[in-house]
Amino acid sequence: MQSSDISALVLGTAGRAPVPVPDAPRLSAASVAPLHKIAAVDERGTARSLYLPIERPLTIAFDGRELVTLMTLGAAPEWLVLGYLRNQRIIDDVAALQSIEVDWTQNIARVTSRQDRSDESVKAAAQGAGAATPLGCALGTKFGDVMRPLDTGAAKAAAGRLHEPSIAHAEILAILECMHRHDAIHRAAGSVHSCGLFQGGELWAAVEDVSRHNGIDTITGFMALHGMHGADKTLFTTGRLTGEMVMKAAHNGIPVMISRNGTTAMGYDLAAKLGMTLIGRAANRRYVCFIGAERIGRDAGPT
Repeated sequence: MQSSDISALVLGTAGRAPVPVPDAPRLSAASVAPLHKIAAVDERGTARSLYLPIERPLTIAFDGRELVTLMTLGAAPEWLVLGYLRNQRIIDDVAALQSIEVDWTQNIARVTSRQDRSDESVKAAAQGAGAATPLGCALGTKFGDVMRPLDTGAAKAAAGRLHEPSIAHAEILAILECMHRHDAIHRAAGSVHSCGLFQGGELWAAVEDVSRHNGIDTITGFMALHGMHGADKTLFTTGRLTGEMVMKAAHNGIPVMISRNGTTAMGYDLAAKLGMTLIGRAANRRYVCFIGAERIGRDAGPT
């Protein structure tokens, strides 16, 4: 196996069809190799060759001002940057941006806004950003800024379909099987998270990265670039369903989240407030529905 044969980004048939929205920003195409081969020694003293995920720093410079440094595998860095800016409420409309150019020689993503199209949040970000700060497993979100739009009735209606099954049991199993097939980086090297976007049981896009936040931000960038709504979508992640992760899904109108991991009390309470469905501990055809079990369609019983 060659590291060049392994990709951290997979697009399903449906995910290859959409075209960018009008006035979408110009994007570079700066994906990079995700794996590095090393020599190691096991417990018996036997030499082995192993792969490691290549974690790279990527500093977002918004109109020349550094906002943050993300640590990423770089599978789709332009989508990651676009999704980060949207999920952090720095932009609402992708048309506010003129271009995103990723330069790995300097580990920088240069974001240029269209000043005539920028809203107040873009202007505030461009003018008020300080020194770049590092991204850990959970960078943190301006909680009040995020909750205000989610507290509206419109957001609740977009996030949940309360009186009809939002996902079928068979679709959940299909998603688990699909994501089990699309975890090439994890199989080769471990140390990564996966995130996938589905409509029913059909894959649109799946990405592996060093954090679950990078995964959902990359999926968000993919959706925003193509003007994609989330009301009929399901988001899969290998990471915890924390309040922050639930907020990001709700912000993109996605009503169903599935995780290989569990949830937190904040994630649970927020999902309940918004009428979302949270499914966790999902692997090997087994799962637990934390909230929204009445919205799982069961034409056939669990197997």
